Amino acid sequence: MDSAAREALARRVLERSGADQTEVLVWSGNDELTRFTHNLVHQNVAASDVSVRVRAVVGKRSGVAATNVLDDADLDDAVQRALRIAQLAPEDPALSDLPRGGKTEAPEGAYSAETADATPHLRAQMCDEIFKTAEERGYWCAGFVTTTTGGVTIRNSSGACASFDGTDSGVNVKMNAGDSTGFAEGYDNDVVRLDARAIGITSAEKASASAHPIAVDPGPWTVILEPAAFGELVTYLVEHFSAQAFDEGSSFMSDGLGKLYLGENVTIQDDYAHPLNPSMPFDYEGQPTQRVTLVENGVGKNVVTDSYWAAKLGRENTGHALPAPNAYGPQARHVVVSPGRKPLAELVADTKKGLLVSRFWYIRTVDQKRAIVTGMTRDGTFLIEDGAITSGVRNMRFNQSIIEALRHCEFGNALHRTGGYSYSLVAPAAKIDGFTFSSGTEF
Repeated sequence: MDSAAREALARRVLERSGADQTEVLVWSGNDELTRFTHNLVHQNVAASDVSVRVRAVVGKRSGVAATNVLDDADLDDAVQRALRIAQLAPEDPALSDLPRGGKTEAPEGAYSAETADATPHLRAQMCDEIFKTAEERGYWCAGFVTTTTGGVTIRNSSGACASFDGTDSGVNVKMNAGDSTGFAEGYDNDVVRLDARAIGITSAEKASASAHPIAVDPGPWTVILEPAAFGELVTYLVEHFSAQAFDEGSSFMSDGLGKLYLGENVTIQDDYAHPLNPSMPFDYEGQPTQRVTLVENGVGKNVVTDSYWAAKLGRENTGHALPAPNAYGPQARHVVVSPGRKPLAELVADTKKGLLVSRFWYIRTVDQKRAIVTGMTRDGTFLIEDGAITSGVRNMRFNQSIIEALRHCEFGNALHRTGGYSYSLVAPAAKIDGFTFSSGTEF
């Protein structure tokens, strides 16, 4: 469904509502996934859907209902359900009027026709490039290739109307050798720019280099985190930049903006138009999304808001609403950590003794406000001695404050897009002193 059709559908729904205020969100998308294991594609799935989400506001009460059946009767039913829920909901004195929206423009590169037209055959060919590398070395691999096309339209009774169409693609590979594994990934809005063979080779080289891993003692270490590992740490900071977390006291910046919290070399922004991760230029209220500096030279500068939290805190609406209702408040959706000056190879060469980490696994929060997390290394951990990688290392469990880590860090000079099932961000490699490992493993 293109933007014109979505806007027409949203208008039809809006005209059906008798609420004081109404918001209509229309989403259409195609999600296609090719998964593989043991050098064979074992699953190829595709889902295509159009859904309508209605938010009705009656006084200081609101209700939400959704449907993916688009005939008149079901659209009427969704509108009436949202209205009935609003009439039964408790009042929220801080509930604000729906925003009026504003002019937006999709950033360059957000949509690729090649990705939108990608076929199962193309994804299978990309998988085959990875399989060839595995078979040449006697390894087996597991992972996925995915392509996605999505469109969003938002209209409300205040006059906001915004539409966006975007694409995305990704490759994720775990290469398995006799007693070691290696990981590599790639994400891009344009599937043509993903080099599946190169990603497969990188994962295989990591599996080879980490063969016969040795055990090292837990404790504080100098670590160099490749972007996939560092990015997964950073994603656990994203909630801290929400106006809701800031106000409720669960953000590390809740003690006040304008204070030095991180190292003076740390700058973090939210940028929907970054060329490595171009995306939707408005939020789920149809409000234009601003590019926001969250941390500048270590100083907590800003939190992101939506209409509710902007009104409640007397701050500007930065256009970072999630679909209502949600428990998280506004969120930074396109985080970028500014790079440093040294290439990754130089960070390694400058390290007397340390660990190079490819990725983390199963991170969980231990202390929210102090951003202490626990997790494990995975799929390529290496010992650095006298500026050179000398051995693979058995995986280790860590307990670490991300805030403390970002007070003693140095960044690589190259930015990479990294991601997972629930996040996508842009980050460099990071060298961190005093990173605390609590125990080792047998693998």
